[in-house]
Amino acid sequence: MLAVLAIFAVPTAANAYETTDGSDVTIAPGQAVTLTFSGFDANEPTTASAPDAVTLGVVKVVTTFSRPADSAGVVKYTASATQPGTYTITVTGVSGKVAVGTLTVAPTDSGAGSGSGSGSNGALPNTGLETPMLIIWGAAGALALGIALTVVLTIVRRQKASV
Repeated sequence: MLAVLAIFAVPTAANAYETTDGSDVTIAPGQAVTLTFSGFDANEPTTASAPDAVTLGVVKVVTTFSRPADSAGVVKYTASATQPGTYTITVTGVSGKVAVGTLTVAPTDSGAGSGSGSGSNGALPNTGLETPMLIIWGAAGALALGIALTVVLTIVRRQKASV
């Protein structure tokens, strides 16, 4: 009986604190935004954590950051990311209260594009020479033939003049 009571009591103790309000925002790549989390105790120290693709605070390599909540139990963290996607930012207070926010980085608009290979049809853009290789080789062959003909005619003309 005691074992059954322990099984049901442990999950209840682990879930004693509810998730508090967090922020759900959408930004453009590279844009910084302030996320607001509430429901913490007054002046409670908190720690925010995020995936590696998200930057918390002003330091580029920080994926965890700590700061105290204000007197109303609200804490704000600045976050940014350059890769499109949806990222979860979790803020945990020392009391065990947890706030979860979602940072969505929207992909940039590809635009209408112009010319061939703009990528608007899903194909890769054409960044090379657009003249077909057959035309290039044909022109190079005609040029080589013209130079050879000029050299032969010059040699024949000199031979006739010397005879």
